[in-house]
Amino acid sequence: MARALVRRALSLAAAASSPAKPSFSTAVAPLRSPMDDRLLRLLRSEINYISERRPPYPPPKAFKSFGVEDRPGEQWVRLRATRGAQDEEVKVDATMFDGTAAPPPDAPLFRRVESLERGPRLHLSLIVEVSRADRVLGFICSAWHDELVVRHVLTLRDADGSSTSSGGRDFVYGSFCDFALWFMCKLEARERESVRKFLQEREVDDELAEFLHDYMANKEKMELLRWLKTVESFVKK
Repeated sequence: MARALVRRALSLAAAASSPAKPSFSTAVAPLRSPMDDRLLRLLRSEINYISERRPPYPPPKAFKSFGVEDRPGEQWVRLRATRGAQDEEVKVDATMFDGTAAPPPDAPLFRRVESLERGPRLHLSLIVEVSRADRVLGFICSAWHDELVVRHVLTLRDADGSSTSSGGRDFVYGSFCDFALWFMCKLEARERESVRKFLQEREVDDELAEFLHDYMANKEKMELLRWLKTVESFVKK
């Protein structure tokens, strides 16, 4: 009798030490918070609005003789062209919108009202490089929607392949060598007109400024849509 009780107790202890596994899964899927759900609804609403009401168009790959080099996520775009038998290369680096122009505080009231009705006058910054043989000229420009303004001219590389810091004012229109003497010179009216003509021959002009404004407005939509979708996928996880 005692042996039977001992065997019974040992069998009960073994059963208690190794409980039977349930036949179903107890894993619980993680739940999103109400804040995450609300954020997802807002993101999807904004994505749908941009995609359906203001969709970006496929960006052009060229403008006149320029090829357009653009990488998703970058805040700038590059245009490049080669012209002439001397393999002169023209390169334009343009930022996205980096400022606006507002009427001065002392402007007449009708000017300020006109500015508000027209909306902000957006600004792009351009760095233009014109390369030929061992000479590289740089032009710092402001691009408005209807106008390209040259601010400075600088020599990036001289004839011997080195940078120069010596400036000069002797300029003959059409002479690339004379252009190379300039270094960060603030241009006077007559010289500004000569530089403007020099760049116009290379299709760096008001039409390019208008093209870049339209291009950047479309790029902003594309970048915003890409960013919203990235945030959406992060919140969903």
